Amino acid sequence: MEKLKTFDYALRSTWQSVSNMYNKEASKYGSSMSAGFALLSIESNGTPSTSLGPKMGMENTSLSRLLNSLETKNLIKRKPNPNDGRGRLIHLTKLGLEKRELSKKIVLEFNKSITNQFSKSEINTFFKVINCINTQSQK
Repeated sequence: MEKLKTFDYALRSTWQSVSNMYNKEASKYGSSMSAGFALLSIESNGTPSTSLGPKMGMENTSLSRLLNSLETKNLIKRKPNPNDGRGRLIHLTKLGLEKRELSKKIVLEFNKSITNQFSKSEINTFFKVINCINTQSQK
């Protein structure tokens, strides 16, 4: 089977291209795609670090390194979780909120550049296929 005609190859190569584009953009600001994604994944009232890994699809070791880096750059702060004496909540700092808005702007601009090229029906079909792939891959 020709590799370009398989769903997994198309997904992997497309994601690699998108990832490279986001990392190139983030590097202009001394950041990375992972850092931007983390900032976008942290809720305004704080997010338990234990829920960030699964949300972002990251292993604990990689997530820990990323959070340490974000904390060093003063983008996040860790506070005790009032509902779990052992847990910590990750909160965005003022600078983290600013960088989050920048990340959000970049993501929305990319999204708009794609949606402008397709009809609503084509976009709905795309998401229908993506949802099917996601469902099939979890069986």
